[in-house]
Amino acid sequence: MDLKKKIVLSLFRKHKQTQTKLHELNYLFWECTLRCNLNCLHCGSDCSKEALAPDMPLQDFLTALNSITPHINPNKTIIVLTGGEPLMRKDLENCGREFYERGFPWGMVTNGYGLTDHRLKNLLHAGLRSITVSFDGSSPDTHDWLRGKNGSWERAKNAISLIASTSNLVYDVVTCVNKRTIDELEEIKKLLINLSVKDWRLFSIFPKGRARKNPLLQLSPDEFKRLMQFIRQTRREGIIHASFGCEGFLGDYELEVRDNPFFCKAGIHVGSVLVDGFISACPSLRSDYIQGNIYKDDFWEVWEKRYQNMRDRSWTKTGKCADCQSYKYCEGNGLHLRDQQSGELLCCHLELIRS
Repeated sequence: MDLKKKIVLSLFRKHKQTQTKLHELNYLFWECTLRCNLNCLHCGSDCSKEALAPDMPLQDFLTALNSITPHINPNKTIIVLTGGEPLMRKDLENCGREFYERGFPWGMVTNGYGLTDHRLKNLLHAGLRSITVSFDGSSPDTHDWLRGKNGSWERAKNAISLIASTSNLVYDVVTCVNKRTIDELEEIKKLLINLSVKDWRLFSIFPKGRARKNPLLQLSPDEFKRLMQFIRQTRREGIIHASFGCEGFLGDYELEVRDNPFFCKAGIHVGSVLVDGFISACPSLRSDYIQGNIYKDDFWEVWEKRYQNMRDRSWTKTGKCADCQSYKYCEGNGLHLRDQQSGELLCCHLELIRS
């Protein structure tokens, strides 16, 4: 790594330390349902169409939101609806309207399958500010395989076309890159450019949930480096703004494949309410990372006084992280990439790059 990058990363390290002390809540995820209309091979929460956990009633989530509101500027904290598939909720517009009336911008993450022109207009009237759509192949063969449902590629493409033609809506497209997708990146890029997409985020798939034992979903070191090189080249072209997702310290690729250096903001700027009321950080953090439950705890008190295993990450300096020279920049990678029982790191992006 050259000296300039080291200086930038050292300064950013101090910025992270300051932000951790302040821990301002900027993103609040609501896992509003576990129901889903797809059956994705890589689902981290192992959702199904008829999920065992019922949807959380809107009023229950609003109780948590009321706990937060006196302590923050609602305009600076975005509520992001996840699932499952948020569009499975028939009352989604009512939910959004409640957030909007309280001054909160809100958005959602969707597979796009159920997004029609009529539904999008209703959501916009309810104050929808941002939306993320998943798109995982240059053709139905790859996308529908990953998403577990025929026709999902066409529905997602139509959803992206609708969104891209909508003014005053912040949006991006995300692609989960796997062994089949890696050879289609150029074609996906051309397709998205033709759809007038401006922002594209690419992720590797982490080995949890259904993806844990599927070798087709995990990139080899060479494939991962190809992904980094593709993103770097696409950014240099300047036609579509590509970036690697928020996970993983990337060594020499830092500052070249995304806008800011790696910073796992879980429990620092990001909180979440899961479908059963449990309080966590990003929705990928469950089990050992639970901080409380809205049905017995005050959300704001939890946010202020707990989350210590996310704000002090010295416990992650074990195993392969113990002697790593880059630990001071990485601090153990994204917390969702650690085994819930042992705490050991399941995936090291820097190790992939150096292999």
